[in-house]
Amino acid sequence: MALQNIGSGNKDDAFYRYKMPKMVTKIEGRGNGIKTNVVNMVDIAKALARPASYTTKYFGCELGAQSKFDEKTGVSLVNGAHDTAKLAALLENFIKKYVQCYGCGNPETEIVITKTQMITLKCAACGYVSDVDMRNKLTTFILKNPPEQKKGGKDKKAMRRAEKERLKEGEVADEELKKLKKEVKKKTSKEAPASKISKKKSNGSDEDRKSPSGSQADDNEMEMLGDDEEDDGIQWQTDTSREAAQRRIQEQLNAATAEMVILSTHEPEEKKPKPNKKATSPTKEANGENNDLSVETIISEIKVNLKRGSTPSQFKSFLGSLSADPQDVLNALFQALFRGVDKGFAKDVEKKKAYLAAAVQEDGSQVLLLRSIESFCRDASADAVKEVPLVLKVLYDADILKEEYIMQWFHEGLTGGTKKSPIWKNLKPFIEWLQNAESESEEE
Repeated sequence: MALQNIGSGNKDDAFYRYKMPKMVTKIEGRGNGIKTNVVNMVDIAKALARPASYTTKYFGCELGAQSKFDEKTGVSLVNGAHDTAKLAALLENFIKKYVQCYGCGNPETEIVITKTQMITLKCAACGYVSDVDMRNKLTTFILKNPPEQKKGGKDKKAMRRAEKERLKEGEVADEELKKLKKEVKKKTSKEAPASKISKKKSNGSDEDRKSPSGSQADDNEMEMLGDDEEDDGIQWQTDTSREAAQRRIQEQLNAATAEMVILSTHEPEEKKPKPNKKATSPTKEANGENNDLSVETIISEIKVNLKRGSTPSQFKSFLGSLSADPQDVLNALFQALFRGVDKGFAKDVEKKKAYLAAAVQEDGSQVLLLRSIESFCRDASADAVKEVPLVLKVLYDADILKEEYIMQWFHEGLTGGTKKSPIWKNLKPFIEWLQNAESESEEE
Protein backbone atom coordinates (compact mmCIF):
# COMPACT_ATOMS: atom_id res chain seq x y z
CA MET A 1 0.00 0.00 0.00
CA ALA A 2 1.41 3.37 -1.07
CA LEU A 3 1.78 5.84 1.79
CA GLN A 4 2.11 9.62 1.91
CA ASN A 5 2.76 12.19 4.62
CA ILE A 6 -0.26 13.67 6.39
CA GLY A 7 -0.62 17.32 5.43
CA SER A 8 0.46 18.93 2.16
CA GLY A 9 3.08 21.04 3.96
CA ASN A 10 4.98 17.87 4.94
CA LYS A 11 4.92 16.03 1.59
CA ASP A 12 8.67 16.54 0.93
CA ASP A 13 9.83 15.53 4.42
CA ALA A 14 11.36 12.05 4.11
CA PHE A 15 11.58 11.60 7.90
CA TYR A 16 8.01 12.66 8.75
CA ARG A 17 6.48 9.99 11.01
CA TYR A 18 2.76 10.63 10.42
CA LYS A 19 1.60 8.87 7.25
CA MET A 20 -1.64 7.79 5.60
CA PRO A 21 -2.46 5.65 2.54
CA LYS A 22 -2.92 7.34 -0.82
CA MET A 23 -6.55 7.64 -1.86
CA VAL A 24 -7.97 5.00 -4.22
CA THR A 25 -11.33 5.66 -5.94
CA LYS A 26 -13.58 3.73 -8.25
CA ILE A 27 -16.47 4.94 -10.45
CA GLU A 28 -19.56 2.74 -10.18
CA GLY A 29 -22.90 2.75 -11.97
CA ARG A 30 -24.17 4.64 -15.01
CA GLY A 31 -26.33 7.63 -15.85
CA ASN A 32 -28.15 9.19 -12.91
CA GLY A 33 -27.00 6.36 -10.63
CA ILE A 34 -23.29 6.95 -11.15
CA LYS A 35 -21.31 7.08 -7.88
CA THR A 36 -17.70 7.41 -6.72
CA ASN A 37 -16.51 4.78 -4.27
CA VAL A 38 -13.52 5.72 -2.05
CA VAL A 39 -12.17 2.19 -1.75
CA ASN A 40 -9.72 2.71 1.16
CA MET A 41 -11.65 5.31 3.15
CA VAL A 42 -11.55 3.17 6.33
CA ASP A 43 -7.73 2.98 6.25
CA ILE A 44 -7.43 6.73 5.59
CA ALA A 45 -9.78 7.52 8.49
CA LYS A 46 -7.78 5.27 10.85
CA ALA A 47 -4.56 7.07 9.93
CA LEU A 48 -6.24 10.43 10.64
CA ALA A 49 -7.87 9.14 13.88
CA ARG A 50 -11.26 10.35 12.66
CA PRO A 51 -14.47 8.41 11.89
CA ALA A 52 -14.80 7.53 8.21
CA SER A 53 -18.31 8.99 8.27
CA TYR A 54 -16.82 12.46 8.89
CA THR A 55 -14.62 12.45 5.79
CA THR A 56 -17.40 10.98 3.62
CA LYS A 57 -19.89 13.59 4.86
CA TYR A 58 -17.33 16.36 4.25
CA PHE A 59 -17.01 15.32 0.58
CA GLY A 60 -20.78 15.49 0.18
CA CYS A 61 -21.00 18.93 1.85
CA GLU A 62 -18.22 20.42 -0.29
CA LEU A 63 -19.39 18.87 -3.59
CA GLY A 64 -23.10 19.50 -3.01
CA ALA A 65 -23.85 15.83 -3.50
CA GLN A 66 -25.31 13.08 -1.39
CA SER A 67 -22.79 10.91 0.43
CA LYS A 68 -23.12 7.82 2.57
CA PHE A 69 -20.84 5.63 4.65
CA ASP A 70 -21.97 2.11 5.57
CA GLU A 71 -20.66 1.19 9.02
CA LYS A 72 -21.18 -2.55 8.49
CA THR A 73 -19.50 -2.95 5.11
CA GLY A 74 -17.12 0.04 5.32
CA VAL A 75 -18.17 1.35 1.90
CA SER A 76 -17.88 5.12 1.28
CA LEU A 77 -19.98 6.46 -1.62
CA VAL A 78 -20.37 9.97 -3.06
CA ASN A 79 -22.98 10.61 -5.78
CA GLY A 80 -21.50 11.63 -9.13
CA ALA A 81 -18.23 10.93 -10.96
CA HIS A 82 -15.32 12.67 -9.23
CA ASP A 83 -11.59 12.56 -9.98
CA THR A 84 -9.22 11.15 -7.38
CA ALA A 85 -7.14 14.35 -7.44
CA LYS A 86 -10.24 16.46 -6.67
CA LEU A 87 -11.23 14.28 -3.71
CA ALA A 88 -7.62 14.21 -2.47
CA ALA A 89 -7.57 18.05 -2.49
CA LEU A 90 -10.80 18.09 -0.45
CA LEU A 91 -9.26 15.62 1.98
CA GLU A 92 -6.31 18.02 2.47
CA ASN A 93 -8.78 20.78 3.39
CA PHE A 94 -10.46 18.40 5.87
CA ILE A 95 -7.06 17.65 7.44
CA LYS A 96 -6.28 21.37 7.87
CA LYS A 97 -9.66 22.15 9.44
CA TYR A 98 -10.41 19.05 11.53
CA VAL A 99 -7.14 17.14 12.07
CA GLN A 100 -4.01 19.32 12.25
CA CYS A 101 -3.30 21.51 15.29
CA TYR A 102 -3.71 25.21 14.48
CA GLY A 103 -0.67 25.99 16.62
CA CYS A 104 2.05 23.48 15.68
CA GLY A 105 0.51 21.69 12.70
CA ASN A 106 0.74 18.26 14.37
CA PRO A 107 -2.02 15.81 13.29
CA GLU A 108 -2.12 14.11 16.71
CA THR A 109 -5.24 15.93 17.93
CA GLU A 110 -8.51 14.93 19.58
CA ILE A 111 -11.95 16.37 18.86
CA VAL A 112 -13.50 17.81 22.03
CA ILE A 113 -17.07 19.15 22.20
CA THR A 114 -17.45 21.84 24.88
CA LYS A 115 -20.47 22.43 27.12
CA THR A 116 -21.50 25.33 24.87
CA GLN A 117 -21.63 22.93 21.86
CA MET A 118 -18.44 24.26 20.31
CA ILE A 119 -15.94 21.96 18.58
CA THR A 120 -12.26 22.21 19.54
CA LEU A 121 -9.10 20.26 18.70
CA LYS A 122 -6.80 19.45 21.62
CA CYS A 123 -3.20 18.79 20.55
CA ALA A 124 -1.34 15.96 22.27
CA ALA A 125 2.02 17.48 21.28
CA CYS A 126 1.86 21.09 22.42
CA GLY A 127 -1.41 21.17 24.39
CA TYR A 128 -2.84 23.93 22.19
CA VAL A 129 -6.66 24.01 21.92
CA SER A 130 -7.84 25.02 18.43
CA ASP A 131 -11.32 26.49 17.87
CA VAL A 132 -13.00 24.99 14.80
CA ASP A 133 -15.01 27.26 12.51
CA MET A 134 -18.64 26.39 13.30
CA ARG A 135 -19.99 27.83 10.01
CA ASN A 136 -19.17 24.66 8.06
CA LYS A 137 -22.02 22.18 7.50
CA LEU A 138 -19.93 19.28 8.81
CA THR A 139 -19.94 20.75 12.33
CA THR A 140 -23.66 20.05 12.76
CA PHE A 141 -23.06 16.43 11.70
CA ILE A 142 -20.20 16.12 14.24
CA LEU A 143 -22.38 17.53 17.04
CA LYS A 144 -25.09 14.99 16.24
CA ASN A 145 -22.55 12.17 15.89
CA PRO A 146 -19.80 12.90 18.44
CA PRO A 147 -16.62 10.78 18.33
CA GLU A 148 -16.19 7.95 20.80
CA GLN A 149 -14.21 8.87 23.88
CA LYS A 150 -10.95 7.03 24.50
CA LYS A 151 -11.04 4.44 27.28
CA GLY A 152 -7.57 5.26 28.54
CA GLY A 153 -8.87 6.60 31.89
CA LYS A 154 -10.34 3.25 32.98
CA ASP A 155 -7.20 1.40 31.98
CA LYS A 156 -5.07 3.84 33.99
CA LYS A 157 -7.28 3.38 37.07
CA ALA A 158 -6.99 -0.42 36.81
CA MET A 159 -3.20 -0.13 36.50
CA ARG A 160 -3.06 2.12 39.58
CA ARG A 161 -5.16 -0.35 41.61
CA ALA A 162 -2.92 -3.26 40.59
CA GLU A 163 0.15 -1.21 41.50
CA LYS A 164 -1.27 -0.42 44.97
CA GLU A 165 -2.00 -4.11 45.55
CA ARG A 166 1.56 -5.03 44.58
CA LEU A 167 2.92 -2.42 46.98
CA LYS A 168 0.81 -3.81 49.84
CA GLU A 169 1.99 -7.35 49.12
CA GLY A 170 5.58 -6.11 49.08
CA GLU A 171 5.16 -4.40 52.47
CA VAL A 172 3.75 -7.61 54.01
CA ALA A 173 6.67 -9.61 52.61
CA ASP A 174 9.17 -7.07 54.01
CA GLU A 175 7.63 -7.31 57.50
CA GLU A 176 7.87 -11.13 57.43
CA LEU A 177 11.52 -10.91 56.42
CA LYS A 178 12.24 -8.50 59.30
CA LYS A 179 10.64 -10.92 61.80
CA LEU A 180 12.71 -13.82 60.48
CA LYS A 181 15.92 -11.76 60.77
CA LYS A 182 15.12 -10.84 64.39
CA GLU A 183 14.53 -14.48 65.30
CA VAL A 184 17.82 -15.52 63.68
CA LYS A 185 19.69 -12.78 65.60
CA LYS A 186 18.20 -13.95 68.91
CA LYS A 187 19.27 -17.54 68.28
CA THR A 188 22.82 -16.56 67.32
CA SER A 189 23.16 -14.22 70.33
CA LYS A 190 22.20 -17.07 72.71
CA GLU A 191 24.67 -19.52 71.15
CA ALA A 192 27.56 -17.00 70.86
CA PRO A 193 28.58 -16.58 74.59
CA ALA A 194 29.18 -20.31 75.12
CA SER A 195 31.43 -20.58 72.08
CA LYS A 196 33.38 -17.45 73.11
CA ILE A 197 34.04 -18.86 76.61
CA SER A 198 35.33 -22.14 75.21
CA LYS A 199 37.67 -20.28 72.84
CA LYS A 200 39.06 -18.13 75.66
CA LYS A 201 39.72 -21.19 77.80
CA SER A 202 41.56 -22.97 75.04
CA ASN A 203 43.62 -19.85 74.18
CA GLY A 204 44.49 -19.26 77.82
CA SER A 205 45.73 -22.80 78.33
CA ASP A 206 48.00 -22.57 75.28
CA GLU A 207 49.50 -19.27 76.44
CA ASP A 208 50.02 -20.60 79.96
CA ARG A 209 52.04 -23.46 78.52
CA LYS A 210 54.24 -21.05 76.55
CA SER A 211 55.11 -18.41 79.19
CA PRO A 212 53.83 -17.25 82.57
CA SER A 213 54.15 -13.56 81.59
CA GLY A 214 51.43 -13.98 78.95
CA SER A 215 48.69 -13.91 81.56
CA GLN A 216 49.82 -10.49 82.82
CA ALA A 217 49.83 -9.08 79.27
CA ASP A 218 46.31 -10.42 78.72
CA ASP A 219 45.16 -8.76 81.94
CA ASN A 220 46.65 -5.45 80.84
CA GLU A 221 44.97 -5.72 77.44
CA MET A 222 41.61 -6.45 79.07
CA GLU A 223 41.99 -3.39 81.31
CA MET A 224 42.76 -1.21 78.28
CA LEU A 225 39.71 -2.56 76.43
CA GLY A 226 37.55 -1.92 79.46
CA ASP A 227 38.75 1.69 79.60
CA ASP A 228 37.97 2.18 75.89
CA GLU A 229 34.46 0.85 76.35
CA GLU A 230 33.83 3.18 79.28
CA ASP A 231 35.11 6.18 77.31
CA ASP A 232 32.77 5.66 74.34
CA GLY A 233 31.16 8.94 73.29
CA ILE A 234 34.00 11.10 74.68
CA GLN A 235 36.00 13.08 72.09
CA TRP A 236 39.62 13.82 73.06
CA GLN A 237 41.00 17.03 71.58
CA THR A 238 44.36 18.79 71.61
CA ASP A 239 44.51 22.53 72.13
CA THR A 240 46.15 23.87 68.94
CA SER A 241 45.98 27.58 69.77
CA ARG A 242 49.16 29.74 69.68
CA GLU A 243 49.11 30.28 73.47
CA ALA A 244 48.99 26.53 74.12
CA ALA A 245 51.82 25.93 71.62
CA GLN A 246 53.99 28.60 73.31
CA ARG A 247 53.27 27.07 76.70
CA ARG A 248 54.34 23.61 75.54
CA ILE A 249 57.52 25.06 73.92
CA GLN A 250 58.52 26.86 77.12
CA GLU A 251 57.96 23.69 79.16
CA GLN A 252 60.22 21.62 76.90
CA LEU A 253 62.99 24.14 76.06
CA ASN A 254 65.05 26.57 78.01
CA ALA A 255 64.33 30.31 77.96
CA ALA A 256 66.78 31.23 75.14
CA THR A 257 65.70 28.58 72.65
CA ALA A 258 62.02 29.13 73.46
CA GLU A 259 62.23 32.80 72.44
CA MET A 260 63.87 31.85 69.14
CA VAL A 261 61.14 29.34 68.30
CA ILE A 262 58.35 31.76 69.30
CA LEU A 263 59.85 34.48 67.08
CA SER A 264 59.99 32.09 64.12
CA THR A 265 56.30 31.24 64.55
CA HIS A 266 55.37 34.98 64.41
CA GLU A 267 57.26 35.80 61.19
CA PRO A 268 55.04 34.03 58.56
CA GLU A 269 51.95 35.77 59.89
CA GLU A 270 53.48 39.21 59.48
CA LYS A 271 54.62 38.45 55.95
CA LYS A 272 51.15 37.31 54.79
CA PRO A 273 49.44 40.02 52.69
CA LYS A 274 46.03 41.17 53.80
CA PRO A 275 43.24 40.10 51.43
CA ASN A 276 41.69 42.88 49.41
CA LYS A 277 37.94 42.40 49.59
CA LYS A 278 37.17 45.07 47.02
CA ALA A 279 39.34 43.52 44.33
CA THR A 280 37.55 41.52 41.62
CA SER A 281 38.97 39.13 39.10
CA PRO A 282 39.52 40.58 35.61
CA THR A 283 37.96 37.49 33.99
CA LYS A 284 34.62 38.11 35.70
CA GLU A 285 34.63 41.73 34.61
CA ALA A 286 35.41 40.67 31.07
CA ASN A 287 32.67 38.03 31.06
CA GLY A 288 30.06 40.47 32.31
CA GLU A 289 29.26 38.60 35.51
CA ASN A 290 29.36 41.62 37.81
CA ASN A 291 26.65 43.86 36.37
CA ASP A 292 23.70 43.73 33.98
CA LEU A 293 25.17 46.54 31.87
CA SER A 294 27.59 44.12 30.17
CA VAL A 295 24.67 41.94 29.05
CA GLU A 296 22.99 45.00 27.57
CA THR A 297 26.23 45.79 25.79
CA ILE A 298 26.22 42.31 24.26
CA ILE A 299 22.60 42.84 23.17
CA SER A 300 23.48 46.09 21.40
CA GLU A 301 26.48 44.44 19.67
CA ILE A 302 24.29 41.55 18.48
CA LYS A 303 21.69 43.97 17.12
CA VAL A 304 24.36 45.91 15.22
CA ASN A 305 25.67 42.68 13.72
CA LEU A 306 22.17 41.57 12.70
CA LYS A 307 21.49 44.92 10.99
CA ARG A 308 24.57 44.41 8.84
CA GLY A 309 22.86 41.36 7.33
CA SER A 310 25.49 38.81 8.30
CA THR A 311 24.96 35.21 7.19
CA PRO A 312 24.48 32.44 9.81
CA SER A 313 28.11 31.32 9.35
CA GLN A 314 29.38 34.89 9.86
CA PHE A 315 27.06 35.27 12.83
CA LYS A 316 28.45 32.06 14.32
CA SER A 317 32.03 33.37 14.16
CA PHE A 318 30.88 36.70 15.59
CA LEU A 319 29.31 35.01 18.64
CA GLY A 320 32.50 32.97 19.14
CA SER A 321 34.58 36.17 19.19
CA LEU A 322 32.60 37.67 22.11
CA SER A 323 34.63 37.55 25.33
CA ALA A 324 31.72 36.72 27.63
CA ASP A 325 30.16 33.82 29.46
CA PRO A 326 28.31 31.49 27.00
CA GLN A 327 25.11 31.66 29.06
CA ASP A 328 25.19 35.46 29.02
CA VAL A 329 25.70 35.43 25.25
CA LEU A 330 22.66 33.19 24.67
CA ASN A 331 20.54 35.23 27.09
CA ALA A 332 21.53 38.40 25.22
CA LEU A 333 20.86 36.75 21.85
CA PHE A 334 17.35 35.72 22.88
CA GLN A 335 16.65 39.23 24.18
CA ALA A 336 18.00 40.81 20.99
CA LEU A 337 15.86 38.59 18.75
CA PHE A 338 12.59 38.37 20.68
CA ARG A 339 12.39 41.11 23.32
CA GLY A 340 8.89 42.60 23.44
CA VAL A 341 7.27 39.74 21.50
CA ASP A 342 3.72 38.88 22.56
CA LYS A 343 1.51 36.67 20.40
CA GLY A 344 3.24 35.00 17.49
CA PHE A 345 6.31 34.07 19.55
CA ALA A 346 6.58 30.68 17.81
CA LYS A 347 6.29 32.28 14.35
CA ASP A 348 9.16 34.66 15.15
CA VAL A 349 11.29 31.73 16.28
CA GLU A 350 10.47 29.93 13.02
CA LYS A 351 11.71 32.96 11.03
CA LYS A 352 14.92 33.46 13.04
CA LYS A 353 15.80 29.86 13.89
CA ALA A 354 18.92 30.00 11.67
CA TYR A 355 20.56 32.42 14.14
CA LEU A 356 19.69 30.13 17.07
CA ALA A 357 21.17 27.18 15.16
CA ALA A 358 24.37 29.19 14.68
CA ALA A 359 24.53 29.87 18.43
CA VAL A 360 24.13 26.19 19.36
CA GLN A 361 27.59 25.02 18.27
CA GLU A 362 27.89 22.00 20.56
CA ASP A 363 25.52 19.56 22.27
CA GLY A 364 26.23 21.08 25.68
CA SER A 365 25.09 24.50 24.49
CA GLN A 366 21.56 23.16 23.89
CA VAL A 367 20.91 23.20 27.64
CA LEU A 368 22.19 26.79 27.75
CA LEU A 369 19.73 27.72 24.99
CA LEU A 370 16.87 26.11 26.95
CA ARG A 371 17.90 28.03 30.07
CA SER A 372 17.93 31.26 28.07
CA ILE A 373 14.34 30.51 26.98
CA GLU A 374 13.45 30.00 30.65
CA SER A 375 15.17 33.26 31.59
CA PHE A 376 13.41 35.09 28.76
CA CYS A 377 9.99 33.84 29.93
CA ARG A 378 10.44 35.36 33.41
CA ASP A 379 9.85 38.86 32.00
CA ALA A 380 7.77 37.86 28.95
CA SER A 381 4.00 38.23 28.64
CA ALA A 382 1.57 35.43 29.50
CA ASP A 383 0.71 34.96 25.81
CA ALA A 384 4.38 34.42 24.95
CA VAL A 385 4.82 31.91 27.81
CA LYS A 386 1.84 29.91 26.51
CA GLU A 387 3.61 29.48 23.17
CA VAL A 388 6.79 27.96 24.68
CA PRO A 389 5.69 24.39 23.74
CA LEU A 390 5.27 25.57 20.13
CA VAL A 391 8.72 27.19 20.27
CA LEU A 392 10.33 23.98 21.49
CA LYS A 393 8.56 21.97 18.80
CA VAL A 394 9.87 24.35 16.11
CA LEU A 395 13.43 23.96 17.41
CA TYR A 396 12.96 20.19 17.86
CA ASP A 397 11.68 19.72 14.29
CA ALA A 398 14.61 21.79 12.99
CA ASP A 399 17.09 19.51 14.88
CA ILE A 400 18.36 22.50 16.88
CA LEU A 401 17.27 20.88 20.15
CA LYS A 402 17.52 17.18 20.91
CA GLU A 403 15.03 15.24 23.00
CA GLU A 404 17.52 14.20 25.69
CA TYR A 405 18.47 17.81 26.50
CA ILE A 406 14.82 18.95 26.55
CA MET A 407 13.98 16.18 29.04
CA GLN A 408 17.04 16.97 31.17
CA TRP A 409 16.14 20.67 31.32
CA PHE A 410 12.48 19.90 32.10
CA HIS A 411 13.35 17.61 35.04
CA GLU A 412 15.85 20.18 36.36
CA GLY A 413 13.11 22.81 36.28
CA LEU A 414 10.63 20.62 38.17
CA THR A 415 13.13 19.83 40.92
CA GLY A 416 14.77 23.29 41.02
CA GLY A 417 13.77 26.57 42.58
CA THR A 418 11.62 27.65 39.59
CA LYS A 419 9.23 24.67 39.74
CA LYS A 420 6.27 27.01 40.42
CA SER A 421 6.79 28.81 37.09
CA PRO A 422 3.83 28.38 34.64
CA ILE A 423 6.27 27.33 31.91
CA TRP A 424 6.50 23.77 33.30
CA LYS A 425 2.73 23.34 33.43
CA ASN A 426 2.43 24.48 29.80
CA LEU A 427 5.20 22.08 28.74
CA LYS A 428 3.68 18.89 30.21
CA PRO A 429 1.66 17.91 27.08
CA PHE A 430 4.71 18.45 24.87
CA ILE A 431 6.94 16.36 27.18
CA GLU A 432 4.35 13.55 27.25
CA TRP A 433 4.19 13.68 23.45
CA LEU A 434 7.99 13.42 23.26
CA GLN A 435 7.97 10.36 25.51
CA ASN A 436 5.21 8.68 23.47
CA ALA A 437 7.01 9.49 20.22
CA GLU A 438 10.21 7.90 21.58
CA SER A 439 8.39 4.70 22.64
CA GLU A 440 6.65 4.46 19.24
CA SER A 441 9.94 4.90 17.36
CA GLU A 442 11.55 2.15 19.50
CA GLU A 443 8.66 -0.22 18.71
CA GLU A 444 9.01 0.52 14.97
